[in-house]
Amino acid sequence: MQQLLPTAFHHLLQMHQQSRLLWQNQLFKTSLEHQAVKEVPEDEKFSFNYQFDLLKLGAEITIKGKLVRLVSGDWDSLDDLGNIYKSDVFSKPTPLADDTWHTDEHFGFQRIGRVNNSLITLCTEIPEKLAVTEDMVKPFLEGMGLSAALAKKKLFYVDYAIMEGIPVKSGMTVSSPIALFYHNKKNRLVPIAIQLKQQPADDNPVFLPSDPKYTWLAAKMWFNLADASYHESVTHLGFTHLLMEGCVLATHRNLSQSHPIFKLLAPHFLYLIDINGSALTTLISPDGWVQNVTAMGIKGLFELIQRKLETWRMDVDGTLPKELESRGLLDQTVLSGYHYRDDALALYNIINSYVTAYVALYYDCSSSFTNDQEIQAWAQELVKPRSQGGCGLLGVPGEGSINNAADLVCILNCIIFTSSAGHAAANFAQYDEYGFPPNYPIAIKGSLPTTKAALTESCILNALPDKAMTFEIIVIAKILSSLGTNKLGDYEMKYIYDPKAERVLQRFKKELAEQSQRVKTLEKTREFSFKWLDPEIVPNAISI
Repeated sequence: MQQLLPTAFHHLLQMHQQSRLLWQNQLFKTSLEHQAVKEVPEDEKFSFNYQFDLLKLGAEITIKGKLVRLVSGDWDSLDDLGNIYKSDVFSKPTPLADDTWHTDEHFGFQRIGRVNNSLITLCTEIPEKLAVTEDMVKPFLEGMGLSAALAKKKLFYVDYAIMEGIPVKSGMTVSSPIALFYHNKKNRLVPIAIQLKQQPADDNPVFLPSDPKYTWLAAKMWFNLADASYHESVTHLGFTHLLMEGCVLATHRNLSQSHPIFKLLAPHFLYLIDINGSALTTLISPDGWVQNVTAMGIKGLFELIQRKLETWRMDVDGTLPKELESRGLLDQTVLSGYHYRDDALALYNIINSYVTAYVALYYDCSSSFTNDQEIQAWAQELVKPRSQGGCGLLGVPGEGSINNAADLVCILNCIIFTSSAGHAAANFAQYDEYGFPPNYPIAIKGSLPTTKAALTESCILNALPDKAMTFEIIVIAKILSSLGTNKLGDYEMKYIYDPKAERVLQRFKKELAEQSQRVKTLEKTREFSFKWLDPEIVPNAISI
């Protein structure tokens, strides 16, 4: 396995470097010998102040962490682990999960209002592979039978079939769980059954809330390990950072800087190439953070991204209303309290209105699309196979030929939404999730539980990363959760000068400000906070 890791890494690095070499060659100074980019255009580089702030934050946390290691011993209890946040190492607030991580209500909310919110699915029938019976779950259905709960749209599930057989580091395990959730009378989503492997078996029990306390807690932690592994691989890195890099490169290679669509998209590309390059040489290098700290390591990470890439479609997965509809959750009366859906839809619609109005300024008939050679070349590169230097995306409206506004708007909406709101939702709550490792573990020592035998707090502690690794996880989560660039619509660089387009942009800013106030008002009464899609803190681009 160790021999394969560098191969997987160098394949991704080579793809990244080759794409950058092709990207507007006149703007780059390259070394033909090493086939590596020597200089990124000025408008794509980190600003000095932004880079300095990141380095300063990392150094400050690391220095304080050395003090913690001097005064704290090994974890004697879960409370002992929590005491690290009572030191002066971290600026307040402590991770939101610190006090509530063990509760079923918190575990349920992690599916709809933390960092991985797009997998929960309406359950219309119990999947055959989930060995749940009426008698098992009836005590948790508030007097309803299983059929009634299904009919009233009260049951939901998350299925990690995609995780089955995923490569992991030696001595590590990542499960492929499936879990059933119930939306109760208090409008809280709670787990009522967890099966840690895909197929029923004697050594694959269905864990229930009525199981011994730490046995049930262990089942939730193992489920969250799979969830966290998917989040970092697919939701975050693969389908914001890397997916959007392909779109950035296609845009720069095919659209001139004077093209109106380039001007629309450019503010949402800020720093992406730089941050991805930094990640490839640090976080996801063969000896980087992912390989050292996570259970999957970089081989599993790349494999999971590849598996998802084979099924991801822009017209479904990249189009929020269709994506929600595919999970039975477009109807906002179903699963109330699904804050991600509610806030994301509002933002998606605002972006859609902005893009629709902007496109209408420059395209007024079918021929205005088909005669635009630049936009046609851009569309073709989005669908061209990756083996031929394209993005290789599936489900791109028009399939490489744009002749109407609806198709162009859908593509642009996907890019802008993913680069702003999509990344914000996947990224900025990471400290709240990963910052208290038992809450959202990215590695667990030991083996999957195969019985419902009573576990103890010591069993939980023994499964957690050691102190040094715990601190490393916290440091990275803190840095990745930093908010650095301007809010959505407040562009760092001015690209739009056309007076008509400027008026469209001003309307966009006004609608964003109104939505920001709506979110702030909602936050005052929400039982569980979800501030990450407040337009005031959603950045324009993927910059961390």
